[in-house]
Amino acid sequence: MTELNHYHQVVGAPVPEWQGARPLSRATLVGRYCRLEPLDAQSHSQQLFEAYQLAPDERDWTWLASSRPDTPQAAWHWVQGKAADPTLVPYAVVEQKRGEAVGLVCFMRIDTSNGTVEIGHVTWSPRMKNSVLGTEAVWLLLSAAFEQGYRRVEWKCDSLNTASHNAALRLGFTFEGRLRQMMVRKGRNRDSEWFSIIDGEWPQRNAALSRWLAPENFDAQGRQKQPLSAFHAR
Repeated sequence: MTELNHYHQVVGAPVPEWQGARPLSRATLVGRYCRLEPLDAQSHSQQLFEAYQLAPDERDWTWLASSRPDTPQAAWHWVQGKAADPTLVPYAVVEQKRGEAVGLVCFMRIDTSNGTVEIGHVTWSPRMKNSVLGTEAVWLLLSAAFEQGYRRVEWKCDSLNTASHNAALRLGFTFEGRLRQMMVRKGRNRDSEWFSIIDGEWPQRNAALSRWLAPENFDAQGRQKQPLSAFHAR
């Protein structure tokens, strides 16, 4: 929405009484299938190392800034680096059933003054693939961000990472465009694609994700009865 100012110029809509978003809490976020625990190298690095080693190769790490840790010690240093980074709010994704860490994700690019935050460092293990865990983990982060007053949650990925692109669209993010030659990653050019969900869209996105995550949408083997796209369309 726009309006005219006293110079008859088109300007953005006012944001009444905006005081900024609150600092993101580092508390555990609890879902039905997983919980997000504040990342801790002592508690999570060995479990994450073992979960990532279940993959036969490193193809899931092609578009990530890091390479898969090849020893428990390397995993500890990799996890500790994120846990100690003051610009991140990092989490381990812990599967409720096993009680073990199976993935990692962070809040990053946190801007409380403008109410924007990005979900990044998304590093799922094979234990999360073709399961409800990844969707619920992102839903927990989205819920936490909007509950704490953020106006915009971002997602970005390598333009060649079709899995991440499709995941963003499936989750309800809006594609905003491509920034060309944004960075050099692992010696190669990276164009970055940007996505977002804004606060005005969140109630509808939240309703769709909540209905998809409901127990009645899964059979006894944990397979979905209806895809998430069916709930977005309603």
